[in-house]
Amino acid sequence: MSENTWLIPKPVGQVLGRLPGFPGSMLFVTALNVALAKQLSPDVTEMLVGKKLRLRVLDAQWTFDFAWRNRRFVASQNAGTADLTISASAHDFVRLARRQEDPDTLFFNRRLTMEGDTELGLLVKNTIDAIELPVMNLESFKPQHVLPQAREHFKSLFAKLKPR
Repeated sequence: MSENTWLIPKPVGQVLGRLPGFPGSMLFVTALNVALAKQLSPDVTEMLVGKKLRLRVLDAQWTFDFAWRNRRFVASQNAGTADLTISASAHDFVRLARRQEDPDTLFFNRRLTMEGDTELGLLVKNTIDAIELPVMNLESFKPQHVLPQAREHFKSLFAKLKPR
């Protein structure tokens, strides 16, 4: 371990854990789509279709459920078990995103866990390792980049809800 892991204080995590999960999942997939979706190869996206994915931020007590549909990640409300669940602390996820920590190191130090479909877990890990991402480019999370995608997502969501 290269440095001490910072954890969200338990009382804060308990408060965060009471927030509804779906809005957080929508924000998470918007960020994933901005940063990652266009870089995924067709063979990777083909294997993601129909799979329920879950990211658990342990110390924040947040769970983000999502899937791959129509060439993008979409938020979902997985009532049951996910095909793949990846869990770690918020600090470790940030270190992964910034390329300051290797997923294998976190895994072997039991700071990152993957549960479920082993083949899918390896696909996700190897894909993230292979993609040339900027080091957590905060530019892509600015409102002018995120809001247009969120707007399109909401438009398609509300279009499905309108009676015909």
